Amino acid sequence: MAATLEKTDVKLACPTCAQVNRVPVAKLTAGPKCGTCGEPLMSGKVSELDPKTLNALSKKDDLPVIVDFWAPWCGPCRMMAPEFAKAAEALKGKARFAKINTEDYPTVSMKNGIRGIPALILYQGGKEVARIAGARPARDIVAFVKQNGKLPA
Repeated sequence: MAATLEKTDVKLACPTCAQVNRVPVAKLTAGPKCGTCGEPLMSGKVSELDPKTLNALSKKDDLPVIVDFWAPWCGPCRMMAPEFAKAAEALKGKARFAKINTEDYPTVSMKNGIRGIPALILYQGGKEVARIAGARPARDIVAFVKQNGKLPA
């Protein structure tokens, strides 16, 4: 199991406006909101990203951010979507879940070396920590994040 995040505050980029916010670790499960746009930062739901917000979350977040690279025409991607949402709810307040449509943003796929979808990449502390490919059940996604990310206590 991965180490625990030992901080009193964490930086979280807003999945809506990309603004970086500082949030006390003790308040992560209390529904923190972006100081700029007022949108939730830790909703336990999957955020839909564009390249700007993907860049902000992957480079600036202290918490683990797991991103699903998917496309609407991909059967396994659509099959995994509810499982990814279940995993997001299971790790609410500990990790953030997002997805980016590779059909809408093909340069993001190339930049991240995506060769097949669905592909899950775990980012933390400004870098890619781990990746897995293929549709997964929620329990496997949760285990992947716990094994590879540093989660708050």
